[in-house]
Amino acid sequence: MLSLLKISDALSAFVVAIGRLASWLFVPLAAIIMIDVVWRVWVGSNPALTSSWFHRNIGSTKLQEMEWHLHAALFLLAIGFTYLKDGHVRVEIVRERMRPRLRAWIELLGCLLFVLTYCYILLDFGIDFAQRSYRTNEISNAMTGLSERWIIKSMLPLCFVLLALSAISVALRHLVYLFGPPELRRRSGQFVEVDHLAEMKQETEEEIAAYQAALRKNETGRAKGP
Repeated sequence: MLSLLKISDALSAFVVAIGRLASWLFVPLAAIIMIDVVWRVWVGSNPALTSSWFHRNIGSTKLQEMEWHLHAALFLLAIGFTYLKDGHVRVEIVRERMRPRLRAWIELLGCLLFVLTYCYILLDFGIDFAQRSYRTNEISNAMTGLSERWIIKSMLPLCFVLLALSAISVALRHLVYLFGPPELRRRSGQFVEVDHLAEMKQETEEEIAAYQAALRKNETGRAKGP
């Protein structure tokens, strides 16, 4: 079980590193948006700028396409990271009413039956999607748009590789939580998002109630006597 946690930690560290690196794409994305807005304002007030080198070689079309390229790359490369940080949408009003082990079982089955299956299908599609773009040297439909469109399309299969690694990491932690010894179970539970203080309190209260019931039963037995 300890080896499963080590594998999970290694996969998680890799996905988190990619996600944090991808988050820096927000900086050039914000910069390009500002440049595009400012440039269009300038061109609108001074049409002579349309003959400038910047307008002829870069222009608003390339800037706008680069905006959605960076936005798509940021989104796709951060999906696995977001899942590991439990940042995706859940139906909390239902989930919070479940016992910790039931939540862990649902998460484990969801990873194995749905997430990994979905990743396999989309990975197979995404690889072919990017390969066809590369073979045909696909470019933008706009006359002044970006070329090498296979680069952004390659982000799709990469996204689902990272998401699959995240799902494997999560599944391994849930296996340890469900079947591992207590000391490893508590360590894995930090990701399972189980409140161990509340869980321990609940277990303690149940043990105390069972102990008190046993005492009352013994007292009743002694009171009746032989």
